[in-house]
Amino acid sequence: MPNWRELKRFCENDGWELFNKTDQYFYRKKMPDGSLKRTKVSMGSGQIKFHMWQQILHRQLKVSQEYFNSKI
Repeated sequence: MPNWRELKRFCENDGWELFNKTDQYFYRKKMPDGSLKRTKVSMGSGQIKFHMWQQILHRQLKVSQEYFNSKI
């Protein structure tokens, strides 16, 4: 499982916009069809738990594990 730093690096490398920074990083990415993807990243450095990672990967990032790995 990736850690929070790797998720942040993915967002930066994949062209996501950092639009808010409070106690977490908030990213968004406008897609060519006009839809908007959003995710938030903890400022912690620990590993993301399996079930949470599956939710983030499929519902927020909407990419495959292979694509994610290619961007970190």
